[in-house]
Amino acid sequence: MPLQRVILAKPRGFCAGVDRAIEVVEQALERFPGPVYVRKEIVHNPHVVNALRRKGAVFVDELTEVPAGATTIFSAHGVSPAVHEAARQRQLQVIDATCPLVTKVHVEAKRFAREGSTMLLIGHAGHEEVEGTMGEAPASIRLIQTVEDAKTVSVPDPDRVAVITQTTLSMDDTRAIIDALKARFPKLVVPAKEDICYATQNRQNAVKALAKDAEVILVIGANNSSNSIRLTEVAEAAGRRAHLINDAGEIQAGWFEGVGCVGVTSGASAPEHLVQEVVEALKRLGATQVEEWELTREDVSFGLPLELQRLEAGSEKPDPASSL
Repeated sequence: MPLQRVILAKPRGFCAGVDRAIEVVEQALERFPGPVYVRKEIVHNPHVVNALRRKGAVFVDELTEVPAGATTIFSAHGVSPAVHEAARQRQLQVIDATCPLVTKVHVEAKRFAREGSTMLLIGHAGHEEVEGTMGEAPASIRLIQTVEDAKTVSVPDPDRVAVITQTTLSMDDTRAIIDALKARFPKLVVPAKEDICYATQNRQNAVKALAKDAEVILVIGANNSSNSIRLTEVAEAAGRRAHLINDAGEIQAGWFEGVGCVGVTSGASAPEHLVQEVVEALKRLGATQVEEWELTREDVSFGLPLELQRLEAGSEKPDPASSL
C-alpha cells in the first residue's frame, strides 16, 4: 500500500512553559544591555537554541562562564538552590524562566522536607529538572527510575513517605511505579494534583488516538527531550512503529514501505515550522491527504517572571540574584 494519509496530532509542539521561556529570552535580549547569558539550553531543542543564539543569546553550561554582574537566565527546567546561591555569589542579574509546573514540584519538595518525609522522586537520572528538584532537599529525596527501584528503595520511616515526579514522564510508566510504591508504603502521600504536566498528558493522549489509524508515527523532537522520547514510547506501547526525528532531514523513505497512513506529532519544545516541513517531506513521498485530529484544546498561558514584570512597571534591569 503506498503512502496516502498523514494525520497530525493536536495538541502538539510548544506548551505554555516553553512559550514563556522563549519569550523571556527574547524580551531580555530586547530590553537589557548585552550580552544576555542563558544557563543550559533554555528548552531542549537545538532549533530553538540556535535561533536564540542568532539573536544574541549566549548559552553556557556553568555560571563560572558568566562574567560577574551579567544578566543571566535560568532555563525552563529549573535549578537547585545551590545554583541560585552561586548566582548570588557572582552578583548575577538573574531572570528565572523555570516553568511554573516545575516550580510547583520544587515547592512540594520543600514542604515534604519540612514535614520530615522522605520523598521518592520518579524521574530520570541526569535530567536537568531532576537535578534541580533533588537539590531542594538532597538528604530527603531518593530517585526512583523503575518499578524495580520502587520495590527495593530503602527509607528511614515507611510511614512518612511522599512521592513527587518529573513533569515530562509517561503517565502509564509513572502509574505503574506509584502502584508499586503504594503496595510497599500504604501511607504514601501523593500530591493532590499529579506532577506530570497538562501538556505532557495531552500530547500522550493524542498519540494514543493517532495509533488507532496510523501505522507509523513520527515524533519531532530532540533526542535529549524527555517528553519527546516518552511520546515515541507511548506510540510503541500502542503497537506502532515510532521514530524520533529532529527535523525533516532525518526522514528515511524506507520507513513507509507498505504503509498507507503516518501520524505526526511534536514534543513540547519543537517549533511548528518543523512539523510543516515534515508534512511537505511526506507529500514528496506520496502522501496526498493531510488531516488534523484535535483531541483537546489548550488555552493555558503563564505570566512572565517577576523580574520582567517589574521591568514592565518601569524598572531598568532585573533585580540582582542577591535579592531573590
